[in-house]
Amino acid sequence: MFAGKPIIGLVGGIGSGKSFVARLFGELGCAVIDSDAQVRAAYDDPGVRQTLRGWWGERVFQPDGTVNRAAVARIVFNDPAERTRLESFIHPLVAGRREREMEKLATDPRVVAFVWDTPLLLEAGLRDRCDAVVFVDAPAGIRVSRVRRQRGWDEQELRRRENLQWPLDKKRQMSDDVMNGAADADGVRRQVRAVLSRILSQKSQKPGSGH
Repeated sequence: MFAGKPIIGLVGGIGSGKSFVARLFGELGCAVIDSDAQVRAAYDDPGVRQTLRGWWGERVFQPDGTVNRAAVARIVFNDPAERTRLESFIHPLVAGRREREMEKLATDPRVVAFVWDTPLLLEAGLRDRCDAVVFVDAPAGIRVSRVRRQRGWDEQELRRRENLQWPLDKKRQMSDDVMNGAADADGVRRQVRAVLSRILSQKSQKPGSGH
């Protein structure tokens, strides 16, 4: 726990509905820590931009000087060494932002728990920081449909991205709860409410377990 408030990690396949689940947790009083938003914020830092320019030149920048994340993705998803270099640079920055955000919210009585919407939560070794990990499940066909509509990816691109992460079966086995991310909005909302209620009811059983 962090300041007596549980930390809930979200995992699952790309397009499974994690962001929607995170938003529902937020509606119930959880502070959602969105790693993707923190990466975007890191890319706005002049020092980060200077480093990326030193590595890859102007090809990873938009005409307005902002980082072209699609161009970065093309580089790192095709070169494991470059991906490792970027992650080793960006992940500590994101971790620092996450901790500062949590410190800022730690004493807010309106915040009942923290939710980490972090795509590589397990791969980054954050399992032990979480009081509970929730796996958001959805059939492959639905996930392909979602990423095609939302990101313009085809099935091959989805598979290529997921092959860089741990297998979904492994993530599911390491989770405490499984949610059906393919259910309708009310169905997902009921699942979120039930899981949060259980986690909050258990927090008093972990005295002094602050992370």
